[in-house]
Amino acid sequence: MRKSGILLPITSLPSRYGIGCFSKEAYDFVERLREAGQSYWQILPLGPTGYGDSPYQSFSTFAGNPYFIDPEDLIDRGYLTREDCDAYDFGDDWQNVDYEKIYFNRFALLREAYHNSNIGKDTDFCQFCKEKAHWLEDYALYMAVKESFENICWVEWDEDIKLRRPEAMEHYRNQLAEEIEFYQFQQYLFYTQWQRLKAYANQRGIKIIGDIPIYVAFDSADAWANPELFQFDKNCIPTAVAGCPPDAFSETGQLWGNPLYRWEYHKETGYEWWMKRLGACYELYDVVRIDHFRGFDEYYSIPYGAATAQNGTWKQGPGYDIFRVLQERLGDKEIIAEDLGFLTDSVIELVKRTGYPGMKILQFAFDSREESDYLPHNYTRNAVVYTGTHDNDTVLGWYEALCGADRELCDSYLNLIGCPKSNLHWEFIRAAMASVAYLAIIPMQDYLGLDSKARMNVPSTLGSNWKWRMGKREFTAKLAKEIRDMTRLYGRL
Repeated sequence: MRKSGILLPITSLPSRYGIGCFSKEAYDFVERLREAGQSYWQILPLGPTGYGDSPYQSFSTFAGNPYFIDPEDLIDRGYLTREDCDAYDFGDDWQNVDYEKIYFNRFALLREAYHNSNIGKDTDFCQFCKEKAHWLEDYALYMAVKESFENICWVEWDEDIKLRRPEAMEHYRNQLAEEIEFYQFQQYLFYTQWQRLKAYANQRGIKIIGDIPIYVAFDSADAWANPELFQFDKNCIPTAVAGCPPDAFSETGQLWGNPLYRWEYHKETGYEWWMKRLGACYELYDVVRIDHFRGFDEYYSIPYGAATAQNGTWKQGPGYDIFRVLQERLGDKEIIAEDLGFLTDSVIELVKRTGYPGMKILQFAFDSREESDYLPHNYTRNAVVYTGTHDNDTVLGWYEALCGADRELCDSYLNLIGCPKSNLHWEFIRAAMASVAYLAIIPMQDYLGLDSKARMNVPSTLGSNWKWRMGKREFTAKLAKEIRDMTRLYGRL
């Protein structure tokens, strides 16, 4: 069946506490999705973020971001009063997240709640810790030790704990017991609140599309707790790191710096860690979008310490084998393959063999130099079409920067000559919704007709990303009706 949905990160939800969270406004958004006839809510990765605030660089691939914990729930539980919550400064710009204020004040608020909770005697909390022990124990210890070392990366810790020697592990577990429980407390709240919100959405016919980065961050509990999974030397220093080669957008390529997998080892273990990782994803989401899907076919390996990505080489990934095991272990799961960028024949064949839908980005379609696979008339049904993603400008911002023959092609294809600026975004949305692709996902900024000020992320930059927030009264009943009408018109209701 043809369906559609909206892309809106949790951070971008309105709330009274400086950043989107699992609050009443999240439930209100679900209700608006239902009114608008939508079937999917796509979000960005939910993991705890570090320097740069990117959800694609997380301290754990299993843990949740404590920023998303709703303070109102803590009031209802009796852990805090409203006066406690209002005493903290989370920023006063409703359009943008102030991450510095969130970082210093959210954890202080949660710590106050923890001290008031007596959580260690809570049977639900104890059961949660037992069920999630396979990752939670390492994550909570990692964060507690990291804080004791003033938040430096684990590779700079004292050698005994860096290398996880048993006596050091025992020492820190005892010394930091309260801090460890504090991090477990955060995860208990995160998971409890998220599962409640997800169930609410599912009951109203809304599926959640989550996002999983192919790589984990080097500064993460995953890398520290499982060094055997990665291309590290005996001192846990990477021998090579991830990135992308030079292309038309970057003369020196992209140096991401994430550790690379030892795929031979993963294969020997039956991809056990990956199966646990993906299994955990399906506890959080209904559908998983796998970022940088081509890395399973071939991955770009850059020597550790290189200043740029220019001297990397392509290496063989696990290919179809990991998805064969996924099918055997977890059964049929809904996956979207992020197959953007330059694709080799082998990548195309891998996507085809898995049967997973790939992505079509409307903003990529209007290259006047050549016929594009991103033009809607070239789509197949087994695809997910977007006007843009979190890495793109809004369609309005993108269109305003478009010029020359590309602008002429876009105007001609979408019949934009004479189209008022106030209606431009709807013509892009119409093209996506009218396409043969079985699923159309539209960023909320495009439904709101916002310009570049609402852009979520500019890749390879720091300082101004991941900040945009939707106003409390922007997703109106009128807009929901307009979305529903177009959804019905193109058979996606």
